[in-house]
Formats: sequence, C-alpha cells, structure tokens
Amino acid sequence: MQRELPDLKVTPPVEGEKVSIAFHADGKQYELPVLGGTHGPKLIDVRRLYAETGYLTYDPGFMSTASCDSAITYIDGEAGILLHRGYPIEDLAAHADFLDVCYLLLYSKLPSAAELAGFRDLIVHHSMVHEQFKRFFEGFRRDAHPMAVMVGTVGALSAFYHDRIDITDPEARMVATHRLIAKMPTICAMAFKYSLGRPFLYPRNDLGYAENFLRMSFGVPAEEYVVNPVLARAINRFLVLHADHEQNASTATVRIAGSSRANPYACVAAGITALWGPDHGGANEAVVNMLEEIGSKDRIPLYIKRAKDRNDPFRLTGFGHRVYKNYDPRAAVLRESCHEVLAELGKEDEPLFALALELERIALDDEYFIERKLFPNVDFYSGIMLRAIGFPTAMFPSLFALGRSIGWIAQWKEMIEASDQHIARPRQRYTGEPVRAYVPLADR
Repeated sequence: MQRELPDLKVTPPVEGEKVSIAFHADGKQYELPVLGGTHGPKLIDVRRLYAETGYLTYDPGFMSTASCDSAITYIDGEAGILLHRGYPIEDLAAHADFLDVCYLLLYSKLPSAAELAGFRDLIVHHSMVHEQFKRFFEGFRRDAHPMAVMVGTVGALSAFYHDRIDITDPEARMVATHRLIAKMPTICAMAFKYSLGRPFLYPRNDLGYAENFLRMSFGVPAEEYVVNPVLARAINRFLVLHADHEQNASTATVRIAGSSRANPYACVAAGITALWGPDHGGANEAVVNMLEEIGSKDRIPLYIKRAKDRNDPFRLTGFGHRVYKNYDPRAAVLRESCHEVLAELGKEDEPLFALALELERIALDDEYFIERKLFPNVDFYSGIMLRAIGFPTAMFPSLFALGRSIGWIAQWKEMIEASDQHIARPRQRYTGEPVRAYVPLADR
C-alpha cells in the first residue's frame, strides 16, 4: 500500500521580488533580491550588502543564515519531515538498503537493480584497507576513545591514496568517494576491536554492508560468525536514519574544510571531530548515561518530577529535538527496530532496558510531554538499541560517523562541483581593544 506523501508548501516563484532596507542614519534605501527554493522559507540575498552599504549581518550560530544551495536533504522541523532527494526518510528507512541511500545521495536517484548491483560490487571491492594501515592503530593507547582513533585513521587515508586526491578531476573525486563509503565500516570496526584488544577481521565480499560491519565488530577468527538478520536490519536502519541531516555542525565543518580545496579524507576527518562533541554526536550516549543515573523503575516518578521543574537543571535526554518541533520522523522507524532487537535478544526485562521502556511509556502518556511535543527522538531509541546489540557507549559517536559519512561526502562533492564555490570566510564583530601604540619593553 502506497504511503500518503507529506503535504509541503512549495515556495512560489520570486522573480523580481525584493526587500527594501532603510538606514536611518542617512535615510538611504537599498533593495536586496529575494530567493526561493523547492520547499522552505524565502531568503534575502545579502551577498552584495557589504559592498553596497558597508554593513555586515550579525548571526551567531548561523541561525538565520543559509550558507549554500543544496539539493540533497530538506528538513521541515515544524511538520516533522525529513526528505533525501525528495524521498521521505520513513520510506527509505523502512524499505531501502543503506547502499540504496548512498547511491541516492550521490547520484540524485534510486538505483535500478543493475545499478545497485554494480555499485555494491564497487564498494565491496574497496572495503579492505592497506596492510600497513593496521600500524596506525598501534600508535594509539589501548584506552583511546574510538573517535580519536577514527579522526586519525580516516585522515591518514590520504597518505595511502594521495595519487587520487586531485579534487579537480571528476573521476578522482568519485574514486575517493567510493573508497570512503567502503572503508568506513572497516575502520570503525577496527577502532572497536582495537579498544577491546581483539584481532581485526577482514571484510567479506559475500556479505551486505550492515552484515559485514557486524561480523567485523563481533566476529573472532576462531569461529564462524553467523549474522543475525534482526540485528543486521536494525544496523541498516540506523545507518539510513543517520545518513544526512542538512547543514548541521559536522556537515558545515566538512563543507568549510572542503572550501579550501582540502582532500576529502581530511574533510571527513574534520567532520568526525565536530561530530565528537556531546551536543552533536554524543546525544545517544547521554541517553544511556541518564538511564544509568535514574537507576530503577521506582525512581522514574522522581526524575519525571524533576524534568517538569523549571528550576531543576535535570532534563530528560532523548526527548524532544532542537530541529523537530513535532515528532522526530526517524524515531518511529527506529522505535520498531529497537523493540525488535530487545525481543530478539531477550533483553526486555533486563533492568536498564526495562527502565527505558517504562520511561518511554510514561512520557508518551503524560499530558505534560504530549502538550510540549517532548516525544522520544532517534537518539533515545538508538542509544538503547546499540547498547543491547553490544556496543559500549564510547562507540556510539563512531557508529553515527559511519552512517553520516555518506552525507558528508555527498555534501562535499556537491560543494566542490558548484559553479559559485569559493573558500568560506565568515565575518566577525570585533570587540577588542582599539588601535594602540606599541610600548617598548623598557617603558612598560
């Protein structure tokens, strides 16, 4: 049965539409063009503002500023809608393989069966890393955070593939793109295995993307690893749901790094560093930490009361979303996988997971949370699900980076190929000392 598509307002044509700005100091007026897109609000084009008026705009955090054109992802936070190349995320997560979504983000269309087979074969045969690459891991402490390992090793790919990092060459760009998509699960699994002191496993060409990652993460050389299809489906959905999310902090970092014409491996490593921040890629880790703080189901009423108290700093992590003012569209799909994983592994009654499910039930029934649209988001379910599968919380941001790598590289490729691409150079408001005369050391 075909799912009903979301009803999004189409931005009307704005040819000739302008906004007038009047400066009270001298009474002069300036007209600025108005731009429109496929969906979303109209935009005031301020590119000529400084040259014509001598004024800059001031927008910390770029909360009201669009920094680029992009045809990859669209979010309507008020309506709770996320589209990749026009396809709703719910449909992609429910039906698409992660490599389907990779192809879609890179080539603007869903692949045919033949195209997907060729793409999958290409990725599979790039999934191994150079044997010498393993030595990089030996330079890290055993207790190094997996994200620290990911930053260093992904950036180091440019040392192994420096012959194909000419970003002016379309073929070299595509080869680098394929290598990143293929090697990220191998590197992520190696970072996990290194933290455990266990031997690395080579990828297998007969397994799918998610299946291969699970085997490389949890398999051992001494016995054959049998992939659980429920866990593989859950990891596939997790990757699809994290593939791209518009111009977030890490994606903007990748674009800014790439605007200097840095190689794509360095740009993705920069994105990993931005994602590492607890306000970005660490949200699902914070969910598990919150559950451990609550401790048991009988303590939930106390923490619900604290969450409702404006004077109490405690907040329920994993409920509500900065972008989505309604329900996070990714959460419903991952909720299904989360419950499937807990049932498959028989963990519904384990204290931490039973606590999480009870907290979910209360929050979904409580008028306080319903009125404020504080529904469980994708981070709430992903934290529970990844923990149940067997990943420690320190690995959560690395798994996020694995999924988001396709979004980063697709956004990087789009930026490099844009006709108006130039180096990013944000302006500032200087609030330091006025010009001063230098005082010789003897006179200070």
